[in-house]
Amino acid sequence: MRRSAKFDTINVVPFIDIMLVLLVIVLTTASFIQTGLIKLDLPEGSSKIEEQPKKELKISIKENGDIFFDKNQIPKEEVENLLLKHNKKDPIHLYSDKNAKFDNFVFILDILKKHEYENLGIITKK
Repeated sequence: MRRSAKFDTINVVPFIDIMLVLLVIVLTTASFIQTGLIKLDLPEGSSKIEEQPKKELKISIKENGDIFFDKNQIPKEEVENLLLKHNKKDPIHLYSDKNAKFDNFVFILDILKKHEYENLGIITKK
């Protein structure tokens, strides 16, 4: 006579083991992401290489509609001419006050699209 086995419970031990391994992996990689880089003690070299400063352009739009390139205020009529002097490969970061008119934001985006600037970042607060 055979006895039929009933499965009234589920063994969760393997599931817990897998979850703990995933938790360890996530926590280890999160520490690298948080610092932004892996800390290394680099050796010293005799040759010196000068680092080029980043050539990013920061465009800011204030609440009252004033437009700034980096820290210089630019009249709306000169924005397109000054933007054409900026290299298309260099990044452009666009900052806009949350209370600024959307028209000014679209004005800048239209100029960027018209001249095929694609390396654009719109900066927000976390």
